[in-house]
Amino acid sequence: MSVEERAETSTPRHGPPAARPRRAVVLGGGLAGMLAASVLTGHADEVVVLERDRLPATALPRKGLPQARHAHVLLSGGARAMESLLPGITDAWLAAGARRMALPTALVSLSAQGWIPRAAERQFLISCSRDLLDLVVRQRVTALPRVTVREGVEVHGLTGDARRVTGVRLTDEGNGGPGTLAADFVVDATGRGSRAPRWLTGLGLPAVREETVDSGLVYASRLFRAPPGAEDFPLVSVAPSPGRDLPGQGMTMHPVEGGRWLMTVSGTRGGEPSRDNDAFEPFARRLRHPIAADLIARAEPLTDVHLNRSTVNRRRRFERLDAWPAGFVVTGDAVAAYNPVYGHGMSVAALDAVALREVLAGEVLADPRVARRAQRALARTADAAWAMAAGEDIHYPGAVGERPPAATRLLRGYLQRLMRTGTVDHAVTRVLLDVMTLSAPLSRLFAPDVALRVARGPGLRPPHEPPVTADEMARAGLAAR
Repeated sequence: MSVEERAETSTPRHGPPAARPRRAVVLGGGLAGMLAASVLTGHADEVVVLERDRLPATALPRKGLPQARHAHVLLSGGARAMESLLPGITDAWLAAGARRMALPTALVSLSAQGWIPRAAERQFLISCSRDLLDLVVRQRVTALPRVTVREGVEVHGLTGDARRVTGVRLTDEGNGGPGTLAADFVVDATGRGSRAPRWLTGLGLPAVREETVDSGLVYASRLFRAPPGAEDFPLVSVAPSPGRDLPGQGMTMHPVEGGRWLMTVSGTRGGEPSRDNDAFEPFARRLRHPIAADLIARAEPLTDVHLNRSTVNRRRRFERLDAWPAGFVVTGDAVAAYNPVYGHGMSVAALDAVALREVLAGEVLADPRVARRAQRALARTADAAWAMAAGEDIHYPGAVGERPPAATRLLRGYLQRLMRTGTVDHAVTRVLLDVMTLSAPLSRLFAPDVALRVARGPGLRPPHEPPVTADEMARAGLAAR
């Protein structure tokens, strides 16, 4: 008998079995795990978050989240979802140093088809370091009365069988070593490295189908001290242009707390950036426009270059299994992980938590049908982000993955024309922003009013230079073009 089992059986219980405390266990103390825990507080007497890392008390990096050193922005679709889960969270981020940036007002973005026009706010994003964003969410969730976080815990598998998951097998060096933890409901939010497929086959379930699209992208990031007065410079983005014989190369730079800029450059096979500090600015200067290199040429670097190669689009089709165990759900990157350059991962995690909340509304965790309904709902949440990321990445030279059918290639032609139209047509730009920030469904791009504008085409040529004002250029220490 395990340590946990001995502790639970040593306490006498009275009353019918249904009266015993209900326990939910969340695997992973990152963003997806904390948001899932916030939902489960309304359905369990105890929510236990098991985290392998030691979680920092301030906005610092941690071992299990190496991608936090790279550019992260929370899109408005995800921010609204988190606000609905944790009311007041947006104000808490802003109080901690994050910025709310209006889109496309505070966006200087070169898409594959041209510069996106700046206009009145349609959507927004939250701009800060990933460490700060996670910290504020973690502080809010761990303050909830039913939530307990156990750090330094390694989860090795699930207990139960193919019909129902009853808990987890774990090693907790700080609490008695190997053991098990019983649970009425288990949520796996362990991210890209999730071992859920292996755990499920260990319970007697079939193998989970996995889809991958790998563009070979590598991305490199560096923090800079923003010039005085330019701390609130717009988000700058230069997108790669897939489908040609050349590698796809791009960049994103956005302001983060502490008067800093965080810049991430990226490149696919044959055009990857390096971790060489001296090569960072020259790489940025070789992009489709040198604005990024111009900006950092006069900015003080605060860190060395950090490199990351974990950019494969990976989707696990849990929802397609013929049978699904009661009491178990997989969420976040453990279901679908995307190339980070599209900025969808955090927002999808938030939408996953909202979907879980909607499925659980009025239900009890013991209901054997709930987990399967939830898993199918989370699969639908991933659809739009997956279509945008995988559908684009497959077109880079050397990309590995299943090639899209002919109908999909025709659809991509429509989307490219739509993007080109959006460089001069503000109405199309607004719809694009709605969809790209996960604030509207992908089907909105094909609505009759949008399709008519796309059929007419852009009419005008997009501008050749970035839409940066003279004042912004001056505050960044640059001469107006």
